[in-house]
Amino acid sequence: MRHNPKYAVTDEAVVRTLIAENPWGTIVSQRDGALVASHYPILVEAGEPLTIVSHVGRPDEKVHALGGHEVLLIVAGPHGYISPSWYAGDTPTAPTWNFSVAHCYGVPELLDLDENKAVLARLVAHFEDRVDDPAYLQPEVADRLAPGTVGFRLRITRFVCKVKMSQDQDEETQRSVLTHLRGDGPYGNPALAADMERALRAS
Repeated sequence: MRHNPKYAVTDEAVVRTLIAENPWGTIVSQRDGALVASHYPILVEAGEPLTIVSHVGRPDEKVHALGGHEVLLIVAGPHGYISPSWYAGDTPTAPTWNFSVAHCYGVPELLDLDENKAVLARLVAHFEDRVDDPAYLQPEVADRLAPGTVGFRLRITRFVCKVKMSQDQDEETQRSVLTHLRGDGPYGNPALAADMERALRAS
């Protein structure tokens, strides 16, 4: 990620919220000189330090050599194009992109079969809790699925987080950007507008 201290965030709570609200991560590792990436749902564990749990499908654990070295976990929130036509004033302005993203690092700890089953059940419950007629993971289904997956716990030892939400613009421009993001135009993005409002309140 390009170094830009203007948008850097060091508050772990922001990263926790980012992961909790956007529980889809990209795991990147280097194996035999080649980069490997996989995408999986993730959950934040309660307590300290900042830790996530997830699983990979076999043979991804071997492709990544999980447990043997540090991996990079990338989590991104809502993001979108910001048109210069939305800016207040007559000064020519370049287009930009608003976003929030965290690059998290750590060495995964592989879980045993029973703990992997528990994580699978937690993942399903986390997402099923939101539907009208939840279908939770039954033990017999977990018994069938778990051997084809490898659960892991990732204690995040360091992270780089950027939240770029037009903080450097004047209030009139910020209001205009929010209005357009909430609108039904080609770049309408209500989720990004909500994140932008939160970031501006915190700045």
